Amino acid sequence: MPRLNQTHHQLVPVPIPDRVAQLIGTTIPLPVLQAEMDATFEVADICRYRPLASDEDRADREAALARLARLNKTLAKHHPKLVRGTA
Repeated sequence: MPRLNQTHHQLVPVPIPDRVAQLIGTTIPLPVLQAEMDATFEVADICRYRPLASDEDRADREAALARLARLNKTLAKHHPKLVRGTA
């Protein structure tokens, strides 16, 4: 009997209709939704700073990383896959 080769297929992103996204959003607590939005902005902010540019940029980047870590704790409590990375 031939052995089946089990490969993992890459997931293809599927667009979610606005109404479905709204229904999903109503099931998520407001603090988690706010943390998700804030984390998205923090990641953009972190990418904006150049770590070797100046002491101010370094300090601002470190502060943004700290805020992102706090937000990620909130997101991870709700669901681990919500955690945002900086890359």
